[in-house]
Amino acid sequence: MERENMVQLVDEQDNPTGLMEKMAAHRDPHLHRAISVFILNSSGEWLLHQRSSHKYHSRELWSNACCTHPYEGESYPEAAARRLQHEMGMNCPLTPMFSFIYKAQIDDELTEYEYDQVFAAVTDDLPQLNEEEVKDWKYIRFDDLKLDVENHPEKYSAWFKIIYLRVHSELNGLIFPKNT
Repeated sequence: MERENMVQLVDEQDNPTGLMEKMAAHRDPHLHRAISVFILNSSGEWLLHQRSSHKYHSRELWSNACCTHPYEGESYPEAAARRLQHEMGMNCPLTPMFSFIYKAQIDDELTEYEYDQVFAAVTDDLPQLNEEEVKDWKYIRFDDLKLDVENHPEKYSAWFKIIYLRVHSELNGLIFPKNT
């Protein structure tokens, strides 16, 4: 089976426990590795992308810059850089922020159960979209984003709604003023 169709299973300390076909790991949830990338511009606006209608789940929902599953033998930073280039056509230094475990039902058949390593970067480069992966993109101020997520949660991916406040908390005051 091709490596892009496999996920790396792990325990709660991120120790590898095996490989599983990606769809099987989402139908019968098994904890597996993932990455999430958040991009901000120098004005402190967040880069969001709207997932393509071709995706196997969470079609046309808004989410962070990109997410993926590392291939077997691929490091978290390598996976993050690979996916950011593949989906958004962007190449910039990524900073690891934190990792966490989450479980979220994403539709009637699929559940995300991931050990997620989160990365962030600041760049003013504009995306060059891979239209098979991404329908649209935008930059948005955090206050506007928070209000929109509160008023229209159905427009956002499950994992984004779980993590975006923590990302903001980790970034807030370190890189940008408190009002971004």
